[in-house]
Amino acid sequence: MKNLDPRRAGWIRTRMGILCGVMALALGGVVSSAWRVQVEDGPEWRDMAERQRLRRLHIEPKRGTVYDRNGAALAVSIEVPSVSADVVEMLRGVDGAPAQEASLRDAAARIGHALSLEPDDVYAKLATRHRFVWVKRRITGDESRAIHDLSDQKKPGRPLRGIAIEGEGHRYYPARELAGPLLGFVAPDAQGKDGLELSLEEDLRGKVEDVRGLRDRTGRLIFEGASDENTMQGNDVVLSIDEGIQHVAERELDAAMRTYETRGGSLVVVDPSTGELLALASVPGYNPNDYTESDVDGRRDRAVTDRFEPGSVMKPFLIASALAAGTLKPTSLIDCEHGIYQVGGITIHDTHVSDILTPTQILAKSSNIGALKIGLQLGEPSLYAAYRRFGFGETAGVPLPGEASGVLRPQGRPWYEAETASASFGQGITVTTLQLAMAMSAIADGGKLLEPILVKRVTDGRGNTVREAGVHVRRDAIPPGIARTVAEMLTAVTEEGGTAVEASIPGFRVAGKTSTAQKVDPSTGKYSTDKYTAVFVGFVPVEHPRIVVAVVLDEPMIGRYGGDLAGPVFRRVSEATLRYLGVTPSATPAKIAGIGREGDPADAMLAAMKAPAPQSVDVPSAATAPPLPGGVKVPDATGMAAHDVVAALSKAGLVPQIEGSGRAVRQNPAAGSSAPKGSPVRVVFEPPS
Repeated sequence: MKNLDPRRAGWIRTRMGILCGVMALALGGVVSSAWRVQVEDGPEWRDMAERQRLRRLHIEPKRGTVYDRNGAALAVSIEVPSVSADVVEMLRGVDGAPAQEASLRDAAARIGHALSLEPDDVYAKLATRHRFVWVKRRITGDESRAIHDLSDQKKPGRPLRGIAIEGEGHRYYPARELAGPLLGFVAPDAQGKDGLELSLEEDLRGKVEDVRGLRDRTGRLIFEGASDENTMQGNDVVLSIDEGIQHVAERELDAAMRTYETRGGSLVVVDPSTGELLALASVPGYNPNDYTESDVDGRRDRAVTDRFEPGSVMKPFLIASALAAGTLKPTSLIDCEHGIYQVGGITIHDTHVSDILTPTQILAKSSNIGALKIGLQLGEPSLYAAYRRFGFGETAGVPLPGEASGVLRPQGRPWYEAETASASFGQGITVTTLQLAMAMSAIADGGKLLEPILVKRVTDGRGNTVREAGVHVRRDAIPPGIARTVAEMLTAVTEEGGTAVEASIPGFRVAGKTSTAQKVDPSTGKYSTDKYTAVFVGFVPVEHPRIVVAVVLDEPMIGRYGGDLAGPVFRRVSEATLRYLGVTPSATPAKIAGIGREGDPADAMLAAMKAPAPQSVDVPSAATAPPLPGGVKVPDATGMAAHDVVAALSKAGLVPQIEGSGRAVRQNPAAGSSAPKGSPVRVVFEPPS
């Protein structure tokens, strides 16, 4: 600049200064902006970047498995593919509302074709423009491959973005209908809706977790935060139920329902020494895999939810309590008034006319008059307290929804004399099948009323025991000696002259009680003349009881008596269960020792107990029917189906004993012979060749 004109050189310096100043101001602005972005607003920008880069996953844990006592899976969770869509990602790079709508219409048509869905239905889901929406859940293998082809970026054409196939838990019941009402089902929202699936929801479902994962610009997950798989699943549950015994119970109960055309039925098998429930059956049942095809009635677990008037099956608990209270002795003689007695203005009838009976004979012949006299002598407060000690009027405490407690008396007042009398033989009160089984277990187990055990053990994902059930005595219902005495008395029910000869098992001594309880007609408020509940509850073997079985058949159309209908179901279930448990028959002859009249030898009493008597059938509550007449001609059942055989023999006044399936091939007694009315006829069925 030395050779330049001084004025020109000064202008140049001025311009350079201005330029440097402008550049300095610009640099200062850049530095200021960088400071604001990186320092002042840094946390906000970092959070935004993290939100764009990371994906927060809502992880549903795998639902726990339900096992039977031997480790057989009854309910498991499996992974099935489902299709979801990220509509925001699907529309990335598509500008303008018309273009976006056209893009969604095109995507809906392509997805609908791949999944066999209506395009309009798919578009309705995509139009929400959510980051996550289910398109179709639980798809087939072909549909999965079709969706994969649509979203494959390597294939020619226009790959569909934002569509994904995700694994989703699905509840599966390997045994299908087995224990359906007991297990319940799981809805598509992964929530248990009935049975154990509902009551054990907190254990089975586990803890829901949130996991952060890294994703690329297309939204695909390329890294998932590590998590212990064992901590992300529900607890496993081990039941006391035995799959084999449950199968036998449901099979026999279903056969009885079809043979006798009952409205429904329930059956409970209990180990009396522990209180463990080996079977809890209810018919009609349903398949939890297809629960949408069932109705509410089929999903009800009748063994714990249904209340019914028990009838004569309450007499063992009455007599046991009277013996324990000292108001009755095993050798007491009770006048049964020749079958007719009035109390509180009500006339009570016995089907089998009797005069003087012992407590054992009252059980064997199911005398209502004998029972009410024992109940009135015991007294209303003591009778009510006795039933409560056996667990009636309160829930048994199993983890099942809707368990009923039953009703012992109208709220707020004691029983009147007539009510005390009727309660003595099981009228005017209601119980459940489970309550009956647990109460009879108390007699079988020396007078101790145990808590029923349905859930034996709960374990976490690592196999550690979360909790385990143990034997727990709720209370002592009766002294051990009284329990043993009543058990011996109850063997008369299944022996010759008792009301449940059909419940006897060759090689074993069986104790039990029948009931044929009239049902109340809701339209009239009175007892129905044609609707009954047939019941049998008992245990075997008497010397060392291994199982207690309670059978309840609701409103049988063919036949009515508990000994004839529920008794054979008890026998078949007990025989199969004893074989399954490895219990062998005993060679000990049946005997009733020490329950005779005071001063008489035991064998004399045994002879008296087995003296010839009119053919016994159980007494309907407050029945007024006359005694059954004499002999009848046995119909020819050869070639008939089971339904026709039962109808023909019942019409003739005979009791059918069905063995096998198919068509009748032989019978005993033979067709055309004479047999006492009410006697059994054994009919053997074989399938067609």
